[in-house]
Amino acid sequence: MWFLSKKGPSGFSPNSTAEEVTQGIDGSALTAIVTGASSGIGAETARVLALRGVHVIMGVRNISAGEQVKETIIKDVPQAKIDALELDLSSLASVRNFASNYNSLGLPLNLLINNAGIMATPFTLSKDKIELQFATNHVGHFLLTNLLLDTMKKTACESRKEGRIVNVSSRRHKFSYNEGIRFDKINDQSGYNGLSAYGQSKLANVLHANELARHLKDEGVEITANSLHPGAIATNLFRQHSIISGIVDVIGKHVMKNVEQGAATTCYVALHPDVKGVSGKYYADCNIAEASPQANDAGLAKRLWDFTISLVH
Repeated sequence: MWFLSKKGPSGFSPNSTAEEVTQGIDGSALTAIVTGASSGIGAETARVLALRGVHVIMGVRNISAGEQVKETIIKDVPQAKIDALELDLSSLASVRNFASNYNSLGLPLNLLINNAGIMATPFTLSKDKIELQFATNHVGHFLLTNLLLDTMKKTACESRKEGRIVNVSSRRHKFSYNEGIRFDKINDQSGYNGLSAYGQSKLANVLHANELARHLKDEGVEITANSLHPGAIATNLFRQHSIISGIVDVIGKHVMKNVEQGAATTCYVALHPDVKGVSGKYYADCNIAEASPQANDAGLAKRLWDFTISLVH
């Protein structure tokens, strides 16, 4: 049970909420993009960032749902600066369109929260003929980050404020396929397992953040990149599995985090001053945690980087 959890070195625990871990932080000089912000921990992340004064741009697949969330947040936080732009991370064309639209607005960008995700779907190929979970959870966010990086670098330089890129991964990254990333079988239906494919995409999130952190350090840019496990949360990620979804509905509130707790680590890594200068780390429950050996494999991260570059180009 969450109330039995002990606090970690950060002073926070699995019980901590996004509001609690950002208490007293002024984000009024910051602008953030949060993907998948129309529901679940993405919506709560957007709300709490807005509560702390951050100008939030929600990247949402369903613009109507995004506008509804925006209205709800403004009712709760009347001073909120929040906007919604259409973004389908399973489509490279949509990602490029979103980045082009954002960059044309002339806005700064301090925080990029790569939060959107799908889980354990039946085998499906994206519009770009890439396995859907890998396409949505990793490839789309990889391309989005690359297309927005120049804006983030310019913002960091001009504002003299550290930029932060946050990849929302999962503990499930430890349970990918045996080989970690199936480079030669990404789109192979034979041997496909929905949960293993989800684990593969979440492993890719950690590897991406780690390799990006190395690139940014080599360039001497004041931008960090980290990944995290938000915790087991009762959200609509389970919608593909009716049995699991039913169990979650019945017992989830007793053994899983709620959305307010689920968004805490994301908001902590995005805003907390204790995370300043920290890059290439994996967090859970608002504390640095241990990722899998595969996630810490620098060679695998470099290979994934080069592989993904070839996919998006």
